[in-house]
Amino acid sequence: MRARLLFPCMSFRDRVPAVTFRNETAADDDFLAELYASTREEELRPVPWTDEQKRLFLRSQFDAQCAHYRNHYYDAEFLVLERDGVRIGRLYLHWLNDDLRIVDIALMPSSRGHGLGREILEALMEEAAAKGCSVSIHVEVNNPALRLYQRLGFRHVDEHGMYLLMQWDADGGAGAK
Repeated sequence: MRARLLFPCMSFRDRVPAVTFRNETAADDDFLAELYASTREEELRPVPWTDEQKRLFLRSQFDAQCAHYRNHYYDAEFLVLERDGVRIGRLYLHWLNDDLRIVDIALMPSSRGHGLGREILEALMEEAAAKGCSVSIHVEVNNPALRLYQRLGFRHVDEHGMYLLMQWDADGGAGAK
């Protein structure tokens, strides 16, 4: 097991001036559940359930995901993203000696497609490069964001079921599959 960095990097936050990054609190729970549901909306559209059944299913999936993240990434940074005091997303980071794992990044639908996700990723990549670290993320094979990661130079290095492990190295040396 690799050791965790002694200090999380903070300067990536300064590279995205339109966003405030703050630690998640219990008061964010309903927002985070709504954000999670928004990322699964398209997937559930054809499912013949009532809105209430979908809401309950998504809440149970959100709760399971939270438990998984807290168990496997207990020492990660769990950040809420805000713009002008309004919550617009989340960013979960797990810093290691030689890799920055993006555990999760998600934006509300109104904040998607305007380059903000790319700006955040590029700031994280710059920070990782300055520390000599790679950046990695698991991405579902059907996630539209996969194209963004590929354009930014992330390469497919492993698979875990329906998830691809994508990795970026400043020198482009990630092992492609």
